[in-house]
Amino acid sequence: MTQRPPILKPNESYTFGSYFLMKFAPGDILRELGASLTKGTINFPIASSMELTRLPDLKQRLEEGITRVSLTSEAARREVLIAPILLEVAHITEAIVNIEYSIEIDQYLRGDLDYYLQSKHNVLLVEAKQADLTRGFTQLAAELIALDSWVELQDPILYGAVTTGDIWQFGSFERVSRVVTQHLMLYRVPTDLEMLMQILVGILSQG
Repeated sequence: MTQRPPILKPNESYTFGSYFLMKFAPGDILRELGASLTKGTINFPIASSMELTRLPDLKQRLEEGITRVSLTSEAARREVLIAPILLEVAHITEAIVNIEYSIEIDQYLRGDLDYYLQSKHNVLLVEAKQADLTRGFTQLAAELIALDSWVELQDPILYGAVTTGDIWQFGSFERVSRVVTQHLMLYRVPTDLEMLMQILVGILSQG
């Protein structure tokens, strides 16, 4: 049987953004990164609603931003929809927010992470995209795989999300089995804001 030529060429270098541009099946791409892809339900650590005391104010600010700002660019979506949510999450969890955080593992896993949040207990990766969550998730998956070799935390699962600002999708990476799970649910802003916040805060609060 003829061996299939590799998607990732050994004499080339790839950034995380390269995976967003690829038209190959996500599972085939991840296989070459030594991981597998599955779709299912992720059992997130969920924060209590009691911790989200400033949620009504956040929702009001997001709704006002949606009505007053033209969200036709990724930059606008980041500033109006994504940054306020992540800053509120950081306020609650006392996490540090790193923007355009650079990491390099090898020629296949290198580039900038849009948002990389670090709390005392865990880390969270968020990739912002103007559109196309499907290919955005492939990029997120590659970033989670890279993060496995970067972080010193011993947590068995790493979490991330890809978002257009108004739609969020989560993913996880099981570090021992090297399985990336694409969560089936999509969370919409501002409709699902409370559930979204409970997940984001829960991930960074778990001890």
